[in-house]
Amino acid sequence: MRDSIDPAILSALDTAGLDVALIADLVDRALAEDLADGPDVTTAATVAAGQVGVVEAVPREAGVVAGLPVAGYVFAAVGQGRVRVELSAVDGDIVRPGQVLLSASGPVRDLLTAERTALNLLTHLSGVATLTRIWTDTIRGSGARIRDTRKTLPGLRALQKYAVRCGGGLNHRMSLSDAALIKDNHIAAAGSVTKAFELVRAAAPQLPLEIEVDTVAQCEEAIGAGAELILLDNMNLADLRSCVALAAGTGGRVKLEASGGLNLQVAAAVAGTGVDYLAVGALTHSAPVLDIGLDLKAGWRPDATAGAEG
Repeated sequence: MRDSIDPAILSALDTAGLDVALIADLVDRALAEDLADGPDVTTAATVAAGQVGVVEAVPREAGVVAGLPVAGYVFAAVGQGRVRVELSAVDGDIVRPGQVLLSASGPVRDLLTAERTALNLLTHLSGVATLTRIWTDTIRGSGARIRDTRKTLPGLRALQKYAVRCGGGLNHRMSLSDAALIKDNHIAAAGSVTKAFELVRAAAPQLPLEIEVDTVAQCEEAIGAGAELILLDNMNLADLRSCVALAAGTGGRVKLEASGGLNLQVAAAVAGTGVDYLAVGALTHSAPVLDIGLDLKAGWRPDATAGAEG
């Protein structure tokens, strides 16, 4: 499969830090859903076998684009060497209505078969990037940063977290084993904040470790246990400020992350308390898509007498 993919698309994926094998598997499964019962019957009926043309991906609203090389991969995978893809923007760009983001040329049957899968990925990832940029702009100047969570769609975590980065956000852990996060249920099971911290630190001393607390007293206990990253869950502004004061006493050793009940209306106020991060699950679980259309700009039938199809 990789041999039939335009090297420029593979290069763009590599530059973005995206695993080509992961993208290939995702696209294969997505296309299998569309082609489970055979070829695209509508396209086969309306498009001549030899008809060639050009499609362009164009946003209908302003936003931040993400997933262009992924969408390009979809066209290349369907085209199997017959489709040429050109990317006219870079992931992370702020784009405007009417701007051409991507063009693909080749057999029209291939282009239309790839259309929905390519747009599903491109509009969703661009929506995540756009929402992340809104959040980062809302707290700009506070010194705090926006981070995502594991509240991602199964199979899309790597791409959704990539889109968060395109929007200016930071990533939280990717899996349950590349970093430890002690939550309220872990504390309940272990018996206390201190005990839970000690158990996890002993079991995985090499991993980054964050602990979730619900009260100022628990935050103080976590600092005393040696925590360096503390998640402040559903705290009001006054309690957040109290925790920030406690962390300040450590000389910068302890970083704080606010989480729970966050929305754009309170984001600036929360960031203004002095916390280091805001954890926002909505970036990935509630982002609306960015409206991007794909239009066939020209389609030539194999017999020149048929003329051009718009």
